[in-house]
Amino acid sequence: MTLLTVVFAPLFMALFAAAAPLSGQVLAKKDVFVPRIIEPNSSTVWKSGQTFNVTWDTSDAPAQITNRFGKVLIGFGTISTPVLLANGFDILDGSVAVKVPLVETNDNWNIVLMGDSGNFSPPFTIIGVDP
Repeated sequence: MTLLTVVFAPLFMALFAAAAPLSGQVLAKKDVFVPRIIEPNSSTVWKSGQTFNVTWDTSDAPAQITNRFGKVLIGFGTISTPVLLANGFDILDGSVAVKVPLVETNDNWNIVLMGDSGNFSPPFTIIGVDP
């Protein structure tokens, strides 16, 4: 036996023995929650500078959610922009008020709701500033 084996073998055995009780513990299962965005929808028209509610369905929320802190971003098409509209709210609230940023008029805007996961609203119209 080498000196390393004599010194470190008992130390490693003690560490593994101490960790053994932890291996039998069952962690609470947490689920990913992807709520359906209700508002805005495909018939929604917002105006830049005004405040509107983003609303989502919480009726099928699992008991344990991985991340309950939400963010709302504005998106265009399938690409979200770096414009954060709301942050740090409880995803189980079901809605959050946001102020519409100054953007160009277009009918392909969407909201990205993030918490457990990210999901997009249907495309909707924002009447904004025109170049």
